[in-house]
Amino acid sequence: MDISYEDFLVNLARVRERIAAVCSAAGRPVESVRILAVTKTHPMEAALFALRAGLAGAGENRVQEALEKIALCPDPAVRWELIGHLQSNKANKAAAVFARVQSVDRIELAQKLDRAAAAVGRVLPVLLQINAGDDPAKFGANCADAPALLEAALKCPALKVEGLMTIAPLAPDNPDVVRKCFARLRETRNALAKQFNVQLPELSMGMTDDMDTAVKEGSTLVRVGTALFGKRG
Repeated sequence: MDISYEDFLVNLARVRERIAAVCSAAGRPVESVRILAVTKTHPMEAALFALRAGLAGAGENRVQEALEKIALCPDPAVRWELIGHLQSNKANKAAAVFARVQSVDRIELAQKLDRAAAAVGRVLPVLLQINAGDDPAKFGANCADAPALLEAALKCPALKVEGLMTIAPLAPDNPDVVRKCFARLRETRNALAKQFNVQLPELSMGMTDDMDTAVKEGSTLVRVGTALFGKRG
């Protein structure tokens, strides 16, 4: 690791201060927002730092990288989450090792994960990835296709749909684009919950650069890497 655990704790305190400030301004309880440490491209020890500090889990982008870290990790209590795009041919491996898959973006993938989870005798928590910013560079179902995706996922007995996830467009010169993306995900979640009469409590949105806006718009889980561990290797 390029940073010590003590440095990590200093960084974590700063992230928590940012979240607390936004929650206070928005009238939200600070405990309504959790931090997922994004450990992709960082050594396995980053996940142990997160676990030791009591964070929600460790977020990985690639199945193979995560499998290598899981094999090395001495503590089975680490809660590994897949936050990156999942190819259908990796569904079996993903369903077996991840505590949750946040990137279910198409019906075919939901059905493959369902079969894979059933085969290993578990119910797999998932989030549906929605491209709420209509960004052609991002994965995720369109908001218009979200009802069909949720309907299909709800028919999968080995999946537990816990909410939605999105990645905002890169728009450093136009923060309103980011805000509208997060607001749209929240509105989509609310509409889906009402339409299907289900609870979808998790809104995974916001990263190091845009977590303040995400929390203001209702995020329950921010995915933070750089602000905790420094720039990726």
